Amino acid sequence: MLPTDLLLHRLHGESIAPKRLAMEGQYRAIATDLITLFQQAVGKTQGELNRQLQELEGEDTDYRIRRGLAHLLKADAFSQFEIVSPLDPQLLRQKVFALSAQAAPLPQTAPATLNTLATRLSEELQQEVLPDQIRAGLYADLVENRILTQFEAPTPEALLHRYNLSQVQGIFYKASHIRINAHRNDPGEYKLLFRYLKLFGLMTYIEGDADHGFTISIDGPTSLFKPSTRYGLDIAKLIPALLHVTKWSLAAELQTRDSYSNTPKTRRFAIDSQCGLVSHYPPGKPYDSMLEASFAERWQTLKTDWVLEREVDLIPIPGSVMIPDFRLKHPDGRTFLLEIVGYWRPEYLRKKFSQVRQSGCDNLVLAVSERLNLEKAGVKVNNTPARVVWFKDKLAPKVVLAALEQDE
Repeated sequence: MLPTDLLLHRLHGESIAPKRLAMEGQYRAIATDLITLFQQAVGKTQGELNRQLQELEGEDTDYRIRRGLAHLLKADAFSQFEIVSPLDPQLLRQKVFALSAQAAPLPQTAPATLNTLATRLSEELQQEVLPDQIRAGLYADLVENRILTQFEAPTPEALLHRYNLSQVQGIFYKASHIRINAHRNDPGEYKLLFRYLKLFGLMTYIEGDADHGFTISIDGPTSLFKPSTRYGLDIAKLIPALLHVTKWSLAAELQTRDSYSNTPKTRRFAIDSQCGLVSHYPPGKPYDSMLEASFAERWQTLKTDWVLEREVDLIPIPGSVMIPDFRLKHPDGRTFLLEIVGYWRPEYLRKKFSQVRQSGCDNLVLAVSERLNLEKAGVKVNNTPARVVWFKDKLAPKVVLAALEQDE
């Protein structure tokens, strides 16, 4: 995504409109030039690439657009920058400096001194590393000295689509509240969206049903006790996932500052499924969170007939829905759903346990972090229909297995 200083938008009263680039004309030409420059820079340093980008930028009034497109091309999705050195650069510097301290003062210029030291070090290493390699690798770990080793060139259209999407994503860095209406869609689209909601750990309240659609309310980063840039990025990451839903609309409240008075200002942003943005996320199943992935990996080591499935089921409750993290199936037909309750605010905990009580679901296993202050949140675990297990940093599969088999 784009950093704040490369975000461009216009104000229409209280509404914000992010910059969008046309797929044809001058911006396609700019994208083509930048892609070509990156292709030619493979094998060169990032510093040299940056100098070429500055030359290409010149005195162009659209320099922020060029920088934004170049920033996206430098991302891991397209470019791979690596440290190329015969030895770890820090170790190499230690050897060179130690050799310099042992040697008599050399009445030479700095480059000549380095050449001499590189030659001596190469001799000490029995010529396994050549002097030229030592000179090149000495500061190879600096960002400007890293080598562009691979570049997966996108098409100009794909780069422009990514830029337009990134400008919209940047809007949500300062969001205080987001409301998404996911209208009646294919049930699989709901599941994919809900999985991404869980993947990014968003504080989400969901109401509705699969027949009529869902209303999704998300607390933004500026609603937290301490604004979190990382949480704002997680919200921004949701937008490409939302684009896989056929019919939806979104409205957001943003907390910004007036550019003249520097006073807090509430802005608004709205977008829907007719926006024309293109997602770069695969339409398939996303990865789980680290906690869920660790649990799934450790489950595979158990010797049990219970099968762990990662697909998400929807548990209908009055006016709302629950989305469990896992489903566990036994060959004899028994099925349990597993919900992991990790690190959340008191309001979310009260909402979550209220949903568990309303569901009346007697085949639900609730894994609760011991780090949560449930008493402070006013939550009581013993009056829920779920089977409750506890964990600290990692959820142990054997604890869940014991809960599944407690009636046997």
